[in-house]
Amino acid sequence: MALNTEQNILLLVGGVGGAKLALGMQAILPPERLRIVVNTGDDFWHYGLKICPDLDTVLYTLSGRVERSQGWGVANDSTTALEALRAYGEDAWFRLGDKDIATHLLRTDRLRRGWTLSQVAAHLAAQMGISLQVMPMSDDDVPTLVETVEHGWLEFQEYFVRYRWQPTLRSLRYQGAETARLSQAVAEALAWASAVVIAPSNPWLSIAPMLHMTAFRQALLARELPRVAVTPIVQGQAIKGPTAKLMRELGLEPSPQAVRDYYGALINGFVYDLRDAQVQPHDKRSAAFDTMMVDNNAKVRLAQDILSWLAEW
Repeated sequence: MALNTEQNILLLVGGVGGAKLALGMQAILPPERLRIVVNTGDDFWHYGLKICPDLDTVLYTLSGRVERSQGWGVANDSTTALEALRAYGEDAWFRLGDKDIATHLLRTDRLRRGWTLSQVAAHLAAQMGISLQVMPMSDDDVPTLVETVEHGWLEFQEYFVRYRWQPTLRSLRYQGAETARLSQAVAEALAWASAVVIAPSNPWLSIAPMLHMTAFRQALLARELPRVAVTPIVQGQAIKGPTAKLMRELGLEPSPQAVRDYYGALINGFVYDLRDAQVQPHDKRSAAFDTMMVDNNAKVRLAQDILSWLAEW
């Protein structure tokens, strides 16, 4: 398959898994050929600071600042402020690195001055030396709420970080998704794209918040173009995080096909992992690649495989 770097790729991502593919795409495509829309369902306010975990993970990854051992946070960060909070008797359950706090301080200050979240993200990207467009899915709040058996309704970060995604999930709510507006940047990106790629992020926690936005969904379906998703499930297991556990709790088999079925008409192509090649449906709108992005070479290789496949459409 021939690699074509003249495609306009719109990549939809969540946290660590999405950031990995974003890094692979960034290594291949000219910056004017790649735009990235990031989930904001994880965003929340904490100690008066606006925190955007997925946006920050993508920005840190693309700028080379990320703590590679965990895939999030700033490399070689300290936690002096966090320890000081604990000394005051606080239950400091959400990790705030000192360098990371600088990002949250700047974001919060700009938002209070009247900047939009899109403007703040563009400013941070520029300051980190990122030349491609990285944008939040909306400037409106669309918080993910998680209903659990043990604790009832929880804000996302309580479920994911405080309780380490161990409570049993009953249902999910993407609050405000029906009325959330497209930012100008996202609307332009959806019109600009020649292909949309959904990264191997958690479909329910990282991708669904944007796809449940009525305006986003309508704009996505209005275009006749490749819309492909990459599996986050390999041989019945999640590559990272709670995807397989969540699927079982929702009554679904943790399989690539179940993920493909979940996306339904929103996609017209799907990337399985090579390890599931024997059980995948064989059709012209599916492909099997090595999706285990264990190092930077593997991230680039997967990006190359996807782009070459798209060039054949």
